[in-house]
Amino acid sequence: MELVEASEGDLGALVDRWYSLAREMESYDELNELRYGDVSDVPDDGFRAHLDDDQITDYLVVYEDETIGFVTLREGHHSSRQHSHYLRIVNLAIDDDHRNRGHGSAIIDRLVEMGHDQGYDHLKVSCEWHNDDARRFYRETGFRPKQVEYARPLE
Repeated sequence: MELVEASEGDLGALVDRWYSLAREMESYDELNELRYGDVSDVPDDGFRAHLDDDQITDYLVVYEDETIGFVTLREGHHSSRQHSHYLRIVNLAIDDDHRNRGHGSAIIDRLVEMGHDQGYDHLKVSCEWHNDDARRFYRETGFRPKQVEYARPLE
């Protein structure tokens, strides 16, 4: 498994996979409801902006010459903290037909290696509170609960 930095030619693959992930997240909370009825309605502007942002990188997950997922990383700093330089996993998705084969764990291992090599001191990730599979996965790959995020609609 390898992580290949995405380029402009990969925008369609990123949008397709993001849409699939976002559709899955809709069931966890009404605040996750998408405004797009179909993947063809999703503009690639968000991922296109990532290409020009030095703090965000999208990677395609490639296994045996086939793209099977993607991961989005955002660099962050907490200058007041001892552990101040981190990578946030913004998106992590493996295509349905490649799940439960160890690819997610391999990605986390690779991110730990990248983080060490690039001078980061920790990884961060968040997931939906009711997404038991994601919570289990992150616990099993060495993450621990640190903070709870709350949301409130302003209706």
